Amino acid sequence: MTGRRRSSPRPFSRTSAVGSVVACTAVIGSLLWGCGSLPGASGSSGEMDPVTVMTWAPEGTRATNMPGMPAMAQAYARWVNSQGGIKGHRLRVLTCNERNDSVSAAQCAQRAVDRGAVAVVGSYSQFGRSFMSPLEVKGVPFIGGYGASVEEFESPLSYPVNGGQASLLAGNGRQLARDCRRVALVRPDTIQGDQMPSLLNSGLESGSREPAKDIKAPDDATDYSSTVHRALDGVGADPAVYGTAKAGGRADGSCVTASLGDHTDTFFDSFRRLQEDSPKVRVASVLGSVGQSLVNRTGGRSGPLEGADITGWYPAAGDSRWEPMRKVINDFAFNDNRIDPADQGAQTTWIAYTVLRSLIEQLDDEGVEDITPHALQTALDGGDRAVDTGGLTPKLRWREDDMLAVQDFPRIVNGTVTYQVVREGQLVSGRHGFVNVTKTLERRRPDS
Repeated sequence: MTGRRRSSPRPFSRTSAVGSVVACTAVIGSLLWGCGSLPGASGSSGEMDPVTVMTWAPEGTRATNMPGMPAMAQAYARWVNSQGGIKGHRLRVLTCNERNDSVSAAQCAQRAVDRGAVAVVGSYSQFGRSFMSPLEVKGVPFIGGYGASVEEFESPLSYPVNGGQASLLAGNGRQLARDCRRVALVRPDTIQGDQMPSLLNSGLESGSREPAKDIKAPDDATDYSSTVHRALDGVGADPAVYGTAKAGGRADGSCVTASLGDHTDTFFDSFRRLQEDSPKVRVASVLGSVGQSLVNRTGGRSGPLEGADITGWYPAAGDSRWEPMRKVINDFAFNDNRIDPADQGAQTTWIAYTVLRSLIEQLDDEGVEDITPHALQTALDGGDRAVDTGGLTPKLRWREDDMLAVQDFPRIVNGTVTYQVVREGQLVSGRHGFVNVTKTLERRRPDS
């Protein structure tokens, strides 16, 4: 659906009739397919046509779930619509359950196209090959995806706001290289997981460390005891073999980092049970696999994650730069418990919608009245105005000159991460400011 300026009176036309059918279909489809449009955001009044977008994410699955992303998108829409929309355009948000399934991902993308979405914004899916094709056929931009699929960093219609798994793992390797002589990486036995060792190793090698022991694990297990033993053995710290450390002791320079999505908590639960008397190794992970809620569930300051090195894309959740997002959640999420302001999915969605708003404002300033997929793509590809995200990322722009020279990830424009640490049971900043891992990624050997 476009965003044309409405004339008064407005004559009946085939275009307006089709637009009405699309709007109705979006509501009916939400009942049939689990996709929803935001109540009260139809844009039936005012001077400008509404702008329709979609946000999808997996919910209620056995693997990684990101329910906070569509919930954050809906809260954002309520907020901007309470202020009259974006330059007079009311924002209509369609949502879809991606179900961690390639078929469902493709269906979500096709529904976005069929229902007139001008962009897909702030979404999560590992199945980029499935969802990018329908969008590319119709020229619909994919703005600010979570970064869970390779295609998000390859497709010319994708505009990432972070460096995805690549920057997180390279950054985690650099973070661990400071203190760890031996590292084991616990990662899913999947196609996406197969990329992880070379990414982590690029960071370790920048600190003159040896490559990590690669520990493959199922991403939907209910117990990881055998995986914990393999990881500890890989760094020379298996208590069944080497005994327990003295109270407060730790195997010198031994570190285990785990990145298993939603099942990282199950891994650390198994880890805690095997090492609860006296943890011998330093643990680590990346935000998205570990967050404050997991730290709390595993015992806080007395749990296995105390002292853990955590790599993220954005400032720590307690940073004042998140205050605008927290206020919107407090005022417009209506106690929706799907939204955790410390969750990187919700944070990525906030940033993605910040980008969308900036683009619509830019187009309005340039006198463009039709908010179409092509208009957004043109602004993204050639706009001279960088998007200011309020310091949550470096300023973002997606011109060809802004793309980083990272093999396998040519669409990355933001190669920065943040270092965080669990201290006294709280995830806090471990280093001031952003850490740029661009050079680390550019030097990476994909087969390492």
